[in-house]
Amino acid sequence: MKKILFAFAVAALLAGPALAQTAAEHISEGDAAYSRFDDQAALAHYQAALALEPANYAALWKASRALVDIADVIPATDKDVEERQKKMYTDAVALARKAVAANPNDTWGHFQLAASNGKRLLLLGKKEQIAASKEIKAEIDKALELDPTNHLAYHALGRWHRRMDEIGGAKRFFGGIIYGSIPKGSYAESEKNLRKAIELHPEYVNHYLELGRTLVALKKYDEAAQSFQKAIDLPKTTSKDDVLKAEAKTELAKLKAK
Repeated sequence: MKKILFAFAVAALLAGPALAQTAAEHISEGDAAYSRFDDQAALAHYQAALALEPANYAALWKASRALVDIADVIPATDKDVEERQKKMYTDAVALARKAVAANPNDTWGHFQLAASNGKRLLLLGKKEQIAASKEIKAEIDKALELDPTNHLAYHALGRWHRRMDEIGGAKRFFGGIIYGSIPKGSYAESEKNLRKAIELHPEYVNHYLELGRTLVALKKYDEAAQSFQKAIDLPKTTSKDDVLKAEAKTELAKLKAK
């Protein structure tokens, strides 16, 4: 009997290391989950990688991305949705900052810091929004400096310009008195950067949705309708595309009702 128990114990010790996953293996499994649109499973694997290697750059920025993707699709009807989103976006920002600290010379940490902070910004007060907008622009610029082919950074820059241009002259003047200088944006620059994002990645649904919104702001309604329709027609490539396509349908319906 003792020999049998000893054999089991040895087998368990030998099997232990073989069964344990490395951080790299967890990241690989997280990437696989991400590719099949399972953001919750992806996040779990990236968090497991971070438990093993807290400064792992890939796990940090990818965990940040997963948190943003999960928060983005929380239904508006859910209980405490804004508080839940704020917590997740704030956690995503913290992870992205750690990613930039771990590897300041790669585009994705800087992009993810801009993206997560941009989401968090929408839930803040005006003063915090203005302060955050300056850092967001700096991080987008750094992401593009490190990789001029980063289509998501161009997308973020296009959205940034539109949001800044949405602040009218009077609001900018009085807001500047109260909150300090407000960065200037341009609808034309928004269109330019979103078109560059499409040039780099023409199959990405959200590029067309956001371009359509910018074209509406520019009163280019026919082009906007075409862009919204393209977003609807493209195949799904991310976990958020069903939500984005529904938004494109709503935007297109508004245009047709004009």
